[in-house]
Amino acid sequence: MAQDSPNKNTAAPALLDERQLERIADFFHEAGHLRHTPRSGYAFLGSGSENVAEHSYRTSVIGYTLARLAGADAARVTFLCLFHDLHEARTGDFNYVNHRYDTCRDREALHDAVDGTGLEQDILDGWDELEQRQSPEAVLAHDADQLDLICNLKAELDKGNRFAADWLDSAVKRLRSPQARALCDVILRTDHNRWWYGRVDKKWWVDRK
Repeated sequence: MAQDSPNKNTAAPALLDERQLERIADFFHEAGHLRHTPRSGYAFLGSGSENVAEHSYRTSVIGYTLARLAGADAARVTFLCLFHDLHEARTGDFNYVNHRYDTCRDREALHDAVDGTGLEQDILDGWDELEQRQSPEAVLAHDADQLDLICNLKAELDKGNRFAADWLDSAVKRLRSPQARALCDVILRTDHNRWWYGRVDKKWWVDRK
C-alpha cells in the first residue's frame, strides 16, 4: 500500500501580507549593502582591506568548522556568525580606536533592520546570545570572528607588515575555546599562500605538467 505524503494533512502556509514582503525586500537590500561597508581597522594597520560581507562569510565558514570540532550546534554557530555584523550596514564598522571614544547603538540598528520582517525574534535573540557569551555556541562564534581577523593579519604579516604582529598578539589572547586556540597555532605557522602554491611541485609552475 502506498504511503500517504507526510505533508498530506499539513495546512498550506498563509500568504505573507504586502507590508511584510516589502520589509523583507528591504532587508535583502540592506544585507547586500555590507558589500559596500568597509572594515575600518585596516586604515590603522596600514595594509589590507575587506568589506563586512567578506568578513561575515569566512567567519561563518570558520564558525561552522569550529562547531564541528567542538561537538557544538553547528547550525546555531553558523547562524550567529552570519548575522553578527548585520547592523554595520547602518552604523558602519566601529574599530577598536572608535570604541575608545564613542558608542554604537548596534542593537537598535539591528532591531530597525529586521523590524516587520518576521525575523525579529530569531535575529535579536541571536544578538543577545552573542552579547552574553554564555552558551558554547556564542563562545565559538566570537572565536570565529577573531580567527577570521587572525587569518587576515597573518597574510599581512607574510607580506611584510611587521605591525600586524602586534595586532596578532592581542587577537590571539581574545580566543576562548581550545579548538580555536589549536587552529590559531597552526594558522600562525602556516604561510597564507600554501593552500594554492606550497602544495604543488614548483616545477609545475614552470611547465605546468
